[in-house]
Amino acid sequence: MALLEALFLQSGYNAALVAIGAALLGFSAGSAGSFLFLRKRALVSDAVAHATLPGVALAFIVMVTLGGDGRNLFGLLLGSAVTAGLGLLAIEWISRRTRLSEDAAIGAVLGVFFGFGVVLLTVIQTMSSGRQAGLESFLLGSTAGMLFQDALVIAGGGLFSVLVIWLLKRPMTLVSFHADYAASLGYNVRQIDLAIMGLVMAATVVGLKIVGLILIVAMLIIPSVTARFWTNRSGRLVWIAGALGGVAGYLGAALSASVPDLPTGPIIVLVAAALFTLSLLFAPARGVFAAAIRHRRFQARVHRRQGLLALAAQHPIREGYTLRLLAREGLVRADGVPTLDGRAEAAKVVRDEERWTIARRIHQDIGLSGQYDGLTPIEEVFTPDEIAEFDRRLGAPEAV
Repeated sequence: MALLEALFLQSGYNAALVAIGAALLGFSAGSAGSFLFLRKRALVSDAVAHATLPGVALAFIVMVTLGGDGRNLFGLLLGSAVTAGLGLLAIEWISRRTRLSEDAAIGAVLGVFFGFGVVLLTVIQTMSSGRQAGLESFLLGSTAGMLFQDALVIAGGGLFSVLVIWLLKRPMTLVSFHADYAASLGYNVRQIDLAIMGLVMAATVVGLKIVGLILIVAMLIIPSVTARFWTNRSGRLVWIAGALGGVAGYLGAALSASVPDLPTGPIIVLVAAALFTLSLLFAPARGVFAAAIRHRRFQARVHRRQGLLALAAQHPIREGYTLRLLAREGLVRADGVPTLDGRAEAAKVVRDEERWTIARRIHQDIGLSGQYDGLTPIEEVFTPDEIAEFDRRLGAPEAV
């Protein structure tokens, strides 16, 4: 009952704010992360997330020094955005201007910025107001006491990210798949790369309050990986990833609201992981079970074809699975002797084998490509006129 109330936004004002904010965050993070996934730069999100920590700490110190409230969310997010942007620029500069690879640059920036952030947190604890800072909530996220203005900041950041994705989806997709081709079309690859990183930074900064800098990486990557199981088209992948991220955010926030003392950020990530597992197993085209079914069907086609060829050559069939398969279709008796239907089907398979031999001679591209191996019915590949030509070359009358 408590879960249903949370799902229908009936668990209280704060729970409804968190659920809506988490859904918007999940949508923007999943959509933005899909470009990182396509660009094969998933580790960038990790570096950006860790680079936000010193910004949060510095913003707190500055606000307290100026006599303000060090826990103002907008100020903390602004500080995290500054250092995250510096981290992105550092990665880009190191990978472009030095001999270090991008993964080495990511590792260096991640370690340096995070270490600097931990030192600043230690400094904050020595301040008179530091012990009430509560900045550790930015590590794993915390939604307790979220205010309306906090939700507005999160919602506004998420909507802005979605708008940018909608406007720049085509160039970002081109750069993600083939940067050289995008450059040949006149796109500025470096600027588009920075736009992608900026989207990731925006999603990371906005997500600090809900899931924290450690878990936001999962919200950027898991939905896009999950979406890959459901489509082969990049345009659909971006929005499917966003929808999966939104569902994970909403369900995770609802589950957290329905159980006392259940942390919101980790639950959101676990829901995203559950969606990934379900897609991995049950996706209709790329799932594990679908692949197993395709393999089983292919295996049955091979056994059926080889069994019929053996019948045509009057060879005994000793493979039990082949016998059971042919017997189930009524092509052989229990003792392996072919029925009339079995003999007719065996003759057809032999005829198709001969047709495929002629087809490969005429169409060398098919024979070389290996796309058709004799298991595909020849009627699915060639027209009736072409098949009639194969029969003529075999010395048989044309099929009617």
